[in-house]
Amino acid sequence: MRPRAYGGVLALLILAGATAGAGQDWFARMRSPAQDAAYEPYDGRVTFARIRYAMGFGGYGRRGGEPPWAHDYPIADTHMMRILNELTLLRPRIDGSNVFSLSDPELHRHPIAYMSEPGFWNMDEEEVLGLRSYLAKGGFIIFDDFRGHDWDNLVDQMRRAVPEGQWVQLDSTHPVFHSFFEINDLEYLTSYNGMPTYWGMFEDNDQRKRLIALANRDNDLG
Repeated sequence: MRPRAYGGVLALLILAGATAGAGQDWFARMRSPAQDAAYEPYDGRVTFARIRYAMGFGGYGRRGGEPPWAHDYPIADTHMMRILNELTLLRPRIDGSNVFSLSDPELHRHPIAYMSEPGFWNMDEEEVLGLRSYLAKGGFIIFDDFRGHDWDNLVDQMRRAVPEGQWVQLDSTHPVFHSFFEINDLEYLTSYNGMPTYWGMFEDNDQRKRLIALANRDNDLG
């Protein structure tokens, strides 16, 4: 399966709520394994790539110190890869996942990246350049688990990396919702008790070109 097709499948699985079950494991999250995030050396297999970031304002995260970027880590990551292993011919890594900063060159080995709770996200200048390079060279990033004014911070941070980039609301006719599963209805309630929306950013702001970022606004699927 080509990287672009893989990105579409993974985006669809997240949009379909495939990892929602992992989010219910409260006791596993309480241990906050983010401090011991493992690195799986690249061997050609598809591996879940989660983005680590510094918080944009004071605080220690949630759940006894868990940083926001680590929400549901590592359960959601490996759970997603197991689903891909069952439903596709990808044969991804299912025994581990990776955590990268946006400035890490190793991120470029992975065609798709995932970020949780971008309302807390902040970048230094190296990360700004790293994200800009990652997206320009074919990378695709999914933002998940945020609501309300979190959107403003996501927009501000992305503007630093892609100053000309514009977010466009996607409806159910967009090809991303039909690249693997057929998703014809995007209207359903979430744990935030509201109606989610999905926003995309395209290469050169041209909707005929590559989707470089996807934001699950007012939603928590990962």
